[in-house]
Amino acid sequence: MTITHASFITIPVSDQDKALRFYTDVLGFEVTADLQMPPGRWLQVAPKGAQTVLTLSGPGMGDFTPGTARGIMFVTTDVDRDCARLTQAGVTVDGPTDLPWGRMAGFQDPDGNGLMLLTEKEGF
Repeated sequence: MTITHASFITIPVSDQDKALRFYTDVLGFEVTADLQMPPGRWLQVAPKGAQTVLTLSGPGMGDFTPGTARGIMFVTTDVDRDCARLTQAGVTVDGPTDLPWGRMAGFQDPDGNGLMLLTEKEGF
């Protein structure tokens, strides 16, 4: 096998503009693509410099149900600071919690897609 990385992860959303505001204004991601294509809008965001992007898939862009994505893990250098920023933005955060592999917290986007933050423990 010669796979090098995942190109994109699909996040099903009900309102692409609302999701875009959350992922850019709250999480600080950048827009990597915003195109009108048949059958709808192709909208992608990612943390600066990331290889893998998130496709915010709205109505008409596949057979996806908003709010069903789970376990999308974002690595951060400071989970506590990021949790405080999320809370300040009105996002409910579960954690952070110390685990053998690092310090982790969970939260949801406006559609209820399950997202996580992790500050990795050295050696893992």
